[in-house]
Amino acid sequence: MKVILAKSAGFCFGVRRAVELAEKIADGGQPYVMLGPVIHNDHVIADLERRGVGCVTDIGQVPEGCGVIIRSHGEGKAVYDQLAARGVPVADATCVKVAKIHQIVADASRRGRQVIIIGDPAHPEVQAIAGWCTGAKIFRNEGELTVFLEESKENPQKPVTLVSQTTSTDRIWTPCREKVKKECTNAEIFDTICDATCMRQSEAQSLAEQCEAMIVIGDRKSSNTNRLAELCRAHCPLVYHISRAEELDRRKVSGVASVGITAGASTPGWIIKEVKNKMSEENNNTMEIEESFADMLEKSIKTLNTGDKVTGVVTGITATEVNVDLGTKHAGYIPMSELSDDPSVKPEDIVKVGDEIETYVMRVNDVEGVATLSKKRLDSVKNWDTIEAAVEDKTVLEGTVTEDNKGGIVVNVKGIRVFVPASQTGMPRGADLSEMIKEHVKLRITEVNRSRRRVVGSIRAVQAEERAAKAAEVWANIEEGKKYEGTVKSLTSYGAFVDIGGVDGMVHVSELSWSRIKNPAEVVSVGDKVSVYVISFDPEKKKISLGMKDHSEDPWEKFTSTYEVGSVASVRVVKLMTFGAFAEIVPGVDGLIHISQIADHRIEKPGDVLEEGQIVDVKITDIDYDRKKVSLSIRALLNDNRGAEDLEDDVEDEEV
Repeated sequence: MKVILAKSAGFCFGVRRAVELAEKIADGGQPYVMLGPVIHNDHVIADLERRGVGCVTDIGQVPEGCGVIIRSHGEGKAVYDQLAARGVPVADATCVKVAKIHQIVADASRRGRQVIIIGDPAHPEVQAIAGWCTGAKIFRNEGELTVFLEESKENPQKPVTLVSQTTSTDRIWTPCREKVKKECTNAEIFDTICDATCMRQSEAQSLAEQCEAMIVIGDRKSSNTNRLAELCRAHCPLVYHISRAEELDRRKVSGVASVGITAGASTPGWIIKEVKNKMSEENNNTMEIEESFADMLEKSIKTLNTGDKVTGVVTGITATEVNVDLGTKHAGYIPMSELSDDPSVKPEDIVKVGDEIETYVMRVNDVEGVATLSKKRLDSVKNWDTIEAAVEDKTVLEGTVTEDNKGGIVVNVKGIRVFVPASQTGMPRGADLSEMIKEHVKLRITEVNRSRRRVVGSIRAVQAEERAAKAAEVWANIEEGKKYEGTVKSLTSYGAFVDIGGVDGMVHVSELSWSRIKNPAEVVSVGDKVSVYVISFDPEKKKISLGMKDHSEDPWEKFTSTYEVGSVASVRVVKLMTFGAFAEIVPGVDGLIHISQIADHRIEKPGDVLEEGQIVDVKITDIDYDRKKVSLSIRALLNDNRGAEDLEDDVEDEEV
């Protein structure tokens, strides 16, 4: 019997942190109790109680002078407030991912948003999350959520914030998320399922598909362990949920060729080791398979034919070949040229001694007792199957651009050449396609002709889908004042269009800078990375108005704090009118030089003396604080200067 242990079985980071914190307190002899089991595992809780850390279910049961350990599932804000009011020391073992959800819902509640939690209403984690916001709605699945959304259809713009219990499954979360995206126009969606949970569930399902029986270890009160067992049962007919090794009945899995073992996030390593050791010990003692001499003889003389698919075990790797034991009289070997399509790859990166490997028989030499094998050719057959299936399933594949030609580019996808027409590369018309060589790309297969070994794909289709998905996310979460990091896509005479992640917004020329500018190119260029914020948006017309200039800096305040009536300033002439000239004093504040104040003699028009862009010295003659208007004068400054010169002449005459 083959026994396989899942890589991610047992404690996750949050649970390990909680247990280690409780054990540290126990070892230190400090008077603390757990407010509810620190994790869902009776064996761990019993061990902590033996070490002096008891468990209570209510704050009123906490003894005087005793501290409290907050469990990994967390507690509502009211619990923290009550403990603080009593002056009770707190050791917070709340999982950091759960604590992050507390912050999300608390912030949403402060902003008047309706919080929706997808999870089990009776689970302590869900109850704790609800305790950080007001009026939270909790739903187990899409069906319950749909009823609520149907009742709320009169107000589809109601602000909704959606989160999930960390131990939920994608099967439950995904339809709920898509439902809210579709029905609510003002929704915030946070994918708060724990990555460790997703990985553990994915590994368990994969193992269940491979094995004839599965053992799931964990406390029966643990929701994530129960989900593991549920997921495994969908892929494997024999699934046994146990909490300790002594519950394992070896007879139930006798006769199976392979057994997988996984464990919930609250299962300590020593229990997993107990179960694995028991399985291995009994396997060694009672499940040895005895082969008869006749069976071994028949296996040794098994005939190999060219074109067969055979499975063997790697016994050696040299510079020129990989040796494979096929369990027959033939010695199998794979030449390096038949190991992989990639000439730069090392054999050790593909196979290792002891690995089981499936190959294709190229030639059989009965005289020398040698079989020439190919992994590359068998992989090619499988890869063609994958390519053909990708057309039907609309699967997105990945590959590397290897060359360009007159009509487009060639992408290597699993060793198969895929032609991508120039119009489907996602590059602008007339662009140099050679720049894409060695680039890793995603593409969709649009046409396959296996007999002619012709495959056509599209990078542009994937880019369009990704952009549409990003655009949907932007529209689902957009709000006035929200900030984005974007890329300048194009310039017009009236502004700049900025991509904020799948959606283009327009920054009007007046919102690009506090300074008066004529052309957006004075401030930004195509391709620039810029910080913008939303001024307004129209979901129906798909229009977004953006701003770039920093409104936290008021140009008028900067001006009034620097200048006053009588001050002299160097200004830039920005516009000539028939009645005078406007000049920029500081970015965002212009002043008017009336035609009568441009020179100390009569002029026909401002252009006789000034030109746009010219820097001149002026005197500030008036400031209208209510209307935020400033009057400037070159003439007054000239008169001041002339008066100063006359005064100097008078002084010199008196001295003479």
